[in-house]
Parts: sequence; C-alpha cells; structure tokens
Amino acid sequence: MTKRLALIDMGTNTFHLLITEVDESGNRTDFVKTKLPVRLGQGGISKGTIAPEAYERAMKTLKDFRRQIDEYNVETVRAMATSMVRSASNGEDFIKDIYKQTDIQVEIIDGDREAELIYHGVRSAGVLDGQTSLIMDIGGGSVEFIICNDQEIFWKQSFEVGAQRLMDKFFTDDPIPNTQVAAEKQFLAAQLQPLTEAVTEHKPVRMVGASGTFDTLCDIDALSRGDNTRQLSQPATAALQVSDFYKIYQELLHKTHDERLAIPGMLEMRVDMIVLASILVDFVLETYQLKEIRVSAYALKEGVLQKVLQEEGFNNA
Repeated sequence: MTKRLALIDMGTNTFHLLITEVDESGNRTDFVKTKLPVRLGQGGISKGTIAPEAYERAMKTLKDFRRQIDEYNVETVRAMATSMVRSASNGEDFIKDIYKQTDIQVEIIDGDREAELIYHGVRSAGVLDGQTSLIMDIGGGSVEFIICNDQEIFWKQSFEVGAQRLMDKFFTDDPIPNTQVAAEKQFLAAQLQPLTEAVTEHKPVRMVGASGTFDTLCDIDALSRGDNTRQLSQPATAALQVSDFYKIYQELLHKTHDERLAIPGMLEMRVDMIVLASILVDFVLETYQLKEIRVSAYALKEGVLQKVLQEEGFNNA
C-alpha cells in the first residue's frame, strides 16, 4: 500500500508545498518540496487584513501548487492556514475564494493545534530524546513554543509575536538601533510571561528550533566554515552551537539589508525578518539559560503528514 499526498502550509511569510509518497513501511519519497516567499502578512498584518497585493500573490502561488498537485496525480491534499489568515478580517472570504479558484480546501488551524502539529513534525525528524526540550517555531505571524520530550507534550502555546509583526513594530531603521532591540526584548518579556512560568515549572534543557529561521542560521553557520553539504543533503536535523549563533547574531544586528543579503546562506525572503527573529532567539536563550540549540528541518507540514498517515492506518507514522 502506497499513498501519495500533498501538504500545503500557508504561513504568514512563506507558503510550503510538499508532495510525497509513503509506502507501507513508512518510507517517504518526496517529489516536490518547495517554499515560496508569498508574504501574506505584508502590508496588512498590523491592520488585521490580507492586503490586495498579498491576496493576489497567494492566489497565483496556490494555482501553481494546484497544477503541480494534478501533475503528480495526488490522492490526498491537506492545506493549513495559520496566524495571518486566522486573524484577518477577510480570512474566511480568502479561504472560500481559494476553494472557488483552485479547488483546494484550506483548514484554518488555531494556535494550539498548530503547536501540536509542529511537535509531531519535529518529533518525526528524530531530534528529540528523553530530556525536556523547548521547541520554538518562528513564523511571520505567530511563534509556537512547545515544552516536551520524545514521548509527550508537557505544555504548549502559540503567541502572536511572529517576525512580520515584530518587524512592523520595531524595525524602524536599518541596521536596527540598540534602543529598538531593547524595546523588542521588553515587549517579549511581557508577552511571553506564560512561557516564563512554564519554563520555571518544566525546566527544559535545550532549545529545538523548527525550520524557517533556524534552517537559514544553520546554512549561514555551515557556509562560514566552507561546508556546503547542507545545501546538497538537506538533513532533517542539525546542531547549532550557541556561540556560533551569537557570531551570526552580531553580524545581523550591525549590517544593513544589502550587507545581510551578501552573507552566504542568506535567503532574500528572510533577510529583514531574520533580524527580529534572532533577537527573539537571543531573548529565549538568555532568559531561560539554555545552552544547546538543536534544529529540525521538519515542522508543521510534516506534523500534518504524520497525522494523516496515522488516520490512514500507516502504523509506522
């Protein structure tokens, strides 16, 4: 028994498409794995609406996803929309419009469900063990934190402090002024109070960064040492030394847009948001005294894959 699936993650900044086939042993063959900078939150996230240009970019991207899905004769399509769509006043109309134009049925998932699916995705990468970890998934609209081990979730919560929201609030000049770095950290200390309480209770020993920003940080780190194997093999897991993160962080804080873009491994779609996201990583490492960073290339869409396979009776999922 084999099953061919398409998984779409409609993030606030990036849209992901994974077309994969799974056999009865749970072995995966990926046919399409793509991420595109749709920037659904651009121009509208702070106003609580999807702006017309972003709406158009999303439709164009999803029509192209539909073409690829048809090309590969996919049986099951699961599409998830997250923070931007769930908080947008025109989110429901957008979902109806997508169905009308592409025949893709999109599910708007709440932050709690998003965090749970991210956990299952990260767990399937093999990055967790018996020790307590703090998973962190930085999106454009929201950030999910999950305190867990490889067996269970102890606590989880989604916060509307994603990189696009932080950018709109704090990225007044480039390079970002020290006053704005301090202002972002002050804001995070207030917003993340429930996380602070949960960390005190469950005492995670490491950070596990999920996908996105963390993949880019690992790419920059590897290429700075002349190691281009990540580009070739795209491993499911990686380790990032805390000291290496801080080297990159200092660069990001003090460079302009064009200088950041010239850093080997930098993606154009992350070049500004990674500054705000890295301040958030620094805040979490420092506040909760975490000394280790592991990275999972798997996140939401792989979590959805795990759930679909379980529903379909693939026992190894």
